This record gives sequence, C-alpha cells and structure tokens, in this order.
Amino acid sequence: MGVAELAALMRERRPCVVLTGAGVSTESGVPDFRSPEGLWAQFDPLEYGSLQAFRDDPEKVWRFYAPRFSMLTEAEPNDAHRALAELERRGYVRAVVTQNIDLLHERAGSADVVEVHGSIRTSSCPRCGATYPLAEVLPLVERTAVPRCARCDGVLKPDVIFFGELLPVEALERASRLAREAKLMLVVGSTLEVQPVAGLPLETLASGGALAIVNRGPTALDGVAMLKLDGSAGEILAAVARELARAS
Repeated sequence: MGVAELAALMRERRPCVVLTGAGVSTESGVPDFRSPEGLWAQFDPLEYGSLQAFRDDPEKVWRFYAPRFSMLTEAEPNDAHRALAELERRGYVRAVVTQNIDLLHERAGSADVVEVHGSIRTSSCPRCGATYPLAEVLPLVERTAVPRCARCDGVLKPDVIFFGELLPVEALERASRLAREAKLMLVVGSTLEVQPVAGLPLETLASGGALAIVNRGPTALDGVAMLKLDGSAGEILAAVARELARAS
C-alpha cells in the first residue's frame, strides 16, 4: 500500500483531520526532543524543560530555550507543511492538530492549526497576564538573560507547555472534538507515545473513523491503522497532493 491508497482514502473520507509530531519538522532541520538523538537524550528535561525548573531558575531555562527559539524562527516550512496547507485549501484537510511549537504549519499557509503543546509565538507574564510576541522577547533575553514584563516586572514564561504543566484546555478540547468527528485521522511524523495527544486517534476509531499513519519507523498504533506508510513525510505528502490534483 502506498501513495495512491492514501490519496484514495483521503478522497473517500474528506475532509480528514491531521495530527502532526516532530517528524514533520525534522525535515526542516528542527531537532526533535524525544528520539534517541533528540534534545532530551542530551539534556535532562526535568532540569531544563519542566515548570518547576523554570520557577527555580528561569535564567537557566531561558538560556537553554532562547537560541533554540531563534533557530526555529530561521527554519523554513518543508514539503510536508506545504502539502498539508494545499490539501486544506482544496478541501481534503479540515484542520491540523500539532504537537509542534515551531509555527511552520502556519507559515506554510495552513489556516486551521490547533497547537496542543503551545508555541513559540508569544511569552506571557504569569503575574499579570500580559503577552509579548517572540520578536520582542528574544532581544530582552540577549540584554538581560531573563525577560521581564514591562507592566509589572514579572518574569516572562514562553507559551510552550513544560513538563508538569497542563495542556491548554481549549486547544485540547477542540482537538478531541475534531478527532471524534473525523472520518479519517491522518497521523504524520509522530510515534504516538506522548499522552494525552497520542489518544486522539483512538477517539477517531471509537467514533467509527479510520486511521492512516505516515512516519519513519513504527508507532504505537500501527496495528490498528487502516494504512501505514513508512518514509519521508515531505516526499509522501507531496506525492499524495499531486495524486489528488490529477484525480480532481
């Protein structure tokens, strides 16, 4: 089974809901977090990526994240991001639910993106709730190491989800609703190991929908997927988009 089968499935069960993980963005040069070569294999996530670590030593956490945020602003969407945006415009994709924080789906042109792990777009002040765009925050980090709120002098926190922090309720509820309503969930670039987002395909299946997976290597739900394609997300999705364009 391959590209033609996935295109046919997306045509029959349109519009699908797409769930993306780190494997979509690695093709843009963005390192992942959880693979054997990922960031958390090199750094202790509880020391650098937890809510408690941020509260204990925000300067240390900002020193860790700031250069990585800068790198993300320089990354460019790849063929997978562009194909999903095109498929959304043509009515094959209803929405993209993403675990990624890099804004690459949005920059590629996807209009409906649900960011369940937050994003680098903004940082917020836990004290007064003021929000600042990344373009304002990074220069502050360069000057003072810890960016502070201009309104109350509180330490700003990046609006990404840390270990020990609850996922944004509104985003998670919408993702769950989309999963339940989908006739097809297409998982791209995720091993489906990080809960609760990894449970979304099961909600689709429980509601009578189908599951298709595009990923390098195995995932936790290969055994219940109607279709599994192992390979490059960019190459496969670009080929699917071309196949659907020919058939329209």
